[in-house]
Amino acid sequence: MMKTTSIKTTARIAGFLYLLQIPLGVFGIVYVPKVLMVTGNMTETASNILANEFLFRLSIVSAILCALVTIATALYIYKVLKYVNKNYAKWILLFTLVVAPISMLNELNSVAVLLLLKNNECTTAFTQIQLYNLISVFLDLHKYGLQIVGIFFGLWLLPMGYLVFKSTYIPKIIGVFLIVTCLGYLIDFTTFFLSPNVGIIISEYTWLGEVLMVLWLLIKGVNVEKFEKWKDEFIKN
Repeated sequence: MMKTTSIKTTARIAGFLYLLQIPLGVFGIVYVPKVLMVTGNMTETASNILANEFLFRLSIVSAILCALVTIATALYIYKVLKYVNKNYAKWILLFTLVVAPISMLNELNSVAVLLLLKNNECTTAFTQIQLYNLISVFLDLHKYGLQIVGIFFGLWLLPMGYLVFKSTYIPKIIGVFLIVTCLGYLIDFTTFFLSPNVGIIISEYTWLGEVLMVLWLLIKGVNVEKFEKWKDEFIKN
């Protein structure tokens, strides 16, 4: 009974943490830029940031929290999948431990925007055009940083999808969709850097794998009987 409770609890904690990543990530990456950034108009963008400084700061905190929650998510997913193949499961942790610091450091670009707008020395040292050009550079660097982060947000889904597909205690179809989601992130990264004018975000159409994984872990957890078979086989070997 303890074993059943333990693995189901672990799976549901993994699902909850994974779910928590979604609002944290969407808030900072999608919602705040959509509200504050005005394409081709840095004057209005700067004005929006200053008028909604708390919202802008909140997006920075949200992104940092999302990175930390991602590490915790990976640790629990590792516990759920490690008996299928421990070496592949370690790649989930590795990719996460790479993406988290990159994601947090990328937020320094947003901090730089605030410093340029709020620091009197900066506002007097540069003309308004120079200041807005600098702010534009840091905002663009933040966008590029997000694309680099997207590589690893995609790559951690590859071993996860494979292990889910190979396991018998989580539906194989979820593993397939996770791999498709992975490919969506990687295609976005490639097109963003090689053909930035394409303007199509593939991952907006391939997110189903992560949603299914979250829902399954939260609602169903795992098939305990089949999980225990994998665990026993792992211990024997």
